[in-house]
Amino acid sequence: MISDVVSKIKALSQEIQPELVKIRRHLHRHPELSFQESNTTAYVVEYLQQAGILVERKYAETGVVGLINLKERADASSLAGIEAPGKVVALRADIDALPIQELNEVPYKSQVKGVMHACGHDLHTAVLLGATFILQRIKNELPGVVKCIFQPGEEKNPGGASILVANGVLENPQVDIIFGLHSDPGLEVGQIGYRYGAMMAQADEFYITIKGKSGHGAAPNLAIDPIPITAEIVLALQKIPSRLTDPLEPVVVTVGKIEGGKTVNVIPDTVLLAGTVRTLCSDLAKKVHRAIEQIVKGITQAYNANYELEYKYGYPVLVNDESATDFLVNCGQAYLGKRNVKEITRPSMGSEDFSYYLQKVKGSFFRLGTGKSEKGAAEYWHSSRYDVDESALSVGAGFMAYLAYCYLNLADSSN
Repeated sequence: MISDVVSKIKALSQEIQPELVKIRRHLHRHPELSFQESNTTAYVVEYLQQAGILVERKYAETGVVGLINLKERADASSLAGIEAPGKVVALRADIDALPIQELNEVPYKSQVKGVMHACGHDLHTAVLLGATFILQRIKNELPGVVKCIFQPGEEKNPGGASILVANGVLENPQVDIIFGLHSDPGLEVGQIGYRYGAMMAQADEFYITIKGKSGHGAAPNLAIDPIPITAEIVLALQKIPSRLTDPLEPVVVTVGKIEGGKTVNVIPDTVLLAGTVRTLCSDLAKKVHRAIEQIVKGITQAYNANYELEYKYGYPVLVNDESATDFLVNCGQAYLGKRNVKEITRPSMGSEDFSYYLQKVKGSFFRLGTGKSEKGAAEYWHSSRYDVDESALSVGAGFMAYLAYCYLNLADSSN
């Protein structure tokens, strides 16, 4: 029985592979920044509607949800309070791009100046569309509902997931379990990566304005120079991971932006610095926040300067549910083979707003192998040369469809 299902889904995934390549390349040519994905949304909606899938768009200005195995309703409001015919599994992909100028010379190179799919979200979207197509083809074998979430704004606080969750994307009908994926150039095509528990970090942001007193560069004693004060603060912030926190608890403090001054002989009034804090514990993030405040206050006071600090708590730690991850691993081994299901031994200090879904329902986030260095697809995320091996499209689409199929049939048989 299982082998028959695997064969059927793999055959369907190979059948749609050329279309998935077409979709992915269109998305790659036409990237859109977070919460600006209007054209991407329209493109996905057209595909869903052509496949006869119910479309729901009420959760955010951009992004869309496709519903498999719910009858067509007259309007979106009629979904309120609906009960699903069985369990409900959600599959999620993110659709936004990054403010990066692409340097790849490929036929599908980004046509939008300064914007690029440098994190694989074009592949994620194509993969989920592929899974949707497959599931729609076998919907008579699904004793439940599949919610396919094409989510905006993963790359920018407050995160599209937080908005969709607040607006009820996991309700009407109520989601029982959710799965999401991310491309991984460190895994070969045909492989997936999984991890139990904490998988990705909490990501916070800080913005500090150092307020001095402007003056002539030849008379620094008559001014309060915010530039050397900023330099001391940048160096002192690096003492937080090395001296102010437990060395066994991962902490990253990175200053990614400094702005100040306009010319060589003028001391400016202010300098702005901004950065990110990454932790695997929300309590530790609060401790780092307090440490930043103490450091900035102490150094500015020593030089008679002032400051403003804005600290923004970002995406929470992504924690995979144990039972959902067990299920993911078992499905992966059945669909891909045991040797192609790899445990991720260490968490990443990168962040993912998929964590907001996991705060509400059980689920698991996994990595999809997209790397083959001989094909030039081994650049790391957020690189201006990031690309993927497109043969991963059918693998991801088939596996996500298989996850949904197995969960709904297993849940049905246990009732």
